[in-house]
Amino acid sequence: MNYLTKDKKILIVGLGLIGGSYADGLSRAGYEVGAIDSSADSIEYALAKGIIESGACEVKEDYVRRFDLIVFALYPHVFVDWIARYQDYIKSGAVISDVTGVKLSIVGRIKAILRKDIEFVPAHPMAGREVYGVRNADCGIFRDANFIITPTEGNSQTGISRVRELAGVLGFKNIVELTPERHDEMVGFLSQLTHCIAVALMTCKESEHLVEYTGDSFRDLTRIARINEEMWSELFLDNKDELLSQMDLFLRNFETLRDALADGDSERMKEMMRLSTYRRGFFDKK
Repeated sequence: MNYLTKDKKILIVGLGLIGGSYADGLSRAGYEVGAIDSSADSIEYALAKGIIESGACEVKEDYVRRFDLIVFALYPHVFVDWIARYQDYIKSGAVISDVTGVKLSIVGRIKAILRKDIEFVPAHPMAGREVYGVRNADCGIFRDANFIITPTEGNSQTGISRVRELAGVLGFKNIVELTPERHDEMVGFLSQLTHCIAVALMTCKESEHLVEYTGDSFRDLTRIARINEEMWSELFLDNKDELLSQMDLFLRNFETLRDALADGDSERMKEMMRLSTYRRGFFDKK
């Protein structure tokens, strides 16, 4: 059964890179897409480019109530504040979702205040770029990417299926379900830790002139070091305990490699390199 039929109207709250790319993909697929963003320039640009059919810079009840599915592409604390302030504007029976990079803390806060006749199906698109704003929106970033749904007790199969179909429409290849706890563990390692490593690399040595000598390895490893400090610092703090655990895991393994080098233990280094090559192979297959 198709739950996300073309008569369903979809609202994107927050027209940044991800929100704008959602709107772009859904509009291309034939859905009626609206948007709310505090930036008049963003709304005007999205309207002019056909990324959205309608838009607003203010949250108005008669506009919000038109939509059946609402996707929140906001910073975590802004998402919570929006629900606390405006949830009465959402129509009864609507499904809401998000793109937030942390789940356990956000899901609990939203569920604690959300009306019972609105269903929140949390989700996280594992895609992005080192650029920002709707002017860089491109639904192509979702093609063949991973999409994580983190359903909780009380979610209906219809609500979950609607968000799963949303991901399919946008082009995500691998759509999986995890608990919020498992999501935060995986993202703490796969995304947040890697951003921490990239930031540490770029800040440990002056690099203005190093660009004249570097090869692709350093560029590839630090691609994500161009970072939105407001968003990522909030995500790190919201997942603090899990991220600290993953950072400690990395530090232990880095120290093992350092000690092998200091001791001249080539066999230990080769053993780690063989394991590294083997495990990287799984990602190459994907």
